[in-house]
Amino acid sequence: MTQAPSRLVFQGAAGNVTGARYFLESGNTRLLVDCGLFQERDLQARNWEPFPIPPKSLNAVLLTHAHVDHCGLLPRLARQGFAGPVYCTPATSEIAALVLMDAAKLQVEDAAHKKKRHEREGRSGPYPEEPLFTEKEAETALRQFSPVQYGQTFQVGDGVEGRLYDAGHILGSSMIRLTLASNGAARTVLFSGDLGRVGAPILRDPEIVESADYVVMESTYGNRVHPACESIPDALARIIRETREANGNLVIPSFAVERTQEILYYLNGLLWENRIPHLMVFVDSPMAARVTEIMRQHLELMDEEARKLILAGRHPCDFPGLHFSTTVEQSKAINHIRGTAIIIAGSGMCTGGRIKYHLAANIARSESAILFVGYQATGTLGRIILDGAPEVRIHGITYPTRARVAQIHGFSAHADRDELLRWVSGLKQAPRQVFVTHGEREAAAEFARLVETRLGWPASAPAGGEETILD
Repeated sequence: MTQAPSRLVFQGAAGNVTGARYFLESGNTRLLVDCGLFQERDLQARNWEPFPIPPKSLNAVLLTHAHVDHCGLLPRLARQGFAGPVYCTPATSEIAALVLMDAAKLQVEDAAHKKKRHEREGRSGPYPEEPLFTEKEAETALRQFSPVQYGQTFQVGDGVEGRLYDAGHILGSSMIRLTLASNGAARTVLFSGDLGRVGAPILRDPEIVESADYVVMESTYGNRVHPACESIPDALARIIRETREANGNLVIPSFAVERTQEILYYLNGLLWENRIPHLMVFVDSPMAARVTEIMRQHLELMDEEARKLILAGRHPCDFPGLHFSTTVEQSKAINHIRGTAIIIAGSGMCTGGRIKYHLAANIARSESAILFVGYQATGTLGRIILDGAPEVRIHGITYPTRARVAQIHGFSAHADRDELLRWVSGLKQAPRQVFVTHGEREAAAEFARLVETRLGWPASAPAGGEETILD
């Protein structure tokens, strides 16, 4: 009996950056690649919408990595009926456990806080005054994780095989290549996930995959090249010295996974070379502390330089004066310290977490500085501050923006336009189609045009909800 052709539906991170979710149906197998939270303010309502595909009809989910915009809706998917395996690397499984439990805790806390505030103000918000998911629901989803190693071929469903490759983005991040067998023919679909940068510290470089019939690839920086200006160590040293001279605090919003460890790596080097004052450095994130410990257990995923440091007894993410704040009391105490301190806290886009409290304590202080070291999606608090808003609202209170706002681009864990093009050019034969996703609309469209003009390959930037047939 002839099967219907395979189809691919772009349910998230299509025309925007966050909320990665791609539905693939091939024969009797139905699966999702990623299942992430939407973080852009004007798209957050999508997190509350029912899944367009009944979750109980899915055979599996394949997870590229453990950032919340790729895994953050897995608990809701499980609550609504999904009971299949979640395939990912062992490191992704370990980190996702931290990310989802932390996200669940924040969801519960934020929902309670908003409910009280709305009752006090006599109004209601645009979303239900309840958490998207609880810790119990996150635990249920985590029990469905099924780790597989890089390079291991595994059966996803009837006629569908999977294989993971190192994406070099965060610890355990992967590209996913699916082989679909249907009607006596085979087609391959390659999902890039988030691609890391060649030569970035700590992690290995992204692998090159040499063949695929269809490519679904990210374009976060699809129309930009990371500026080759001041080096990261030089820029970081300058900002630290300036903030110390002003007697303020340096507040760094940072993702707990990978970005925080990369910052510590550079601070370690600067202190070792005595290029910055020896200040107290606070990592105000229990999750970042645990991720750092997970990294210690995965030496096999490190690049050669990081392995050499560790084997020599000098861990790249540890140095005198470094303090990990794990309790609420320790977090609150940071803002009572006199003098200059470096405060690293999540979330990286300032959408929640402890960073909001440190912003509230410092954003109105002209002597303090806020340093952005990662991408800030449209509509997030981080993007609003970075774009120069004269005042911002944090926890229901409006603060004037008096602190200096700085940004270092080179920290990005995402490949830029030229690095993305170099990666996809590694295919030895032209694919049938390149789908450009996970980027703001303009960035995705520009990169799709670049693929067409430079490589001569068919490329498009699909919109959310768009469906394509993989013939």
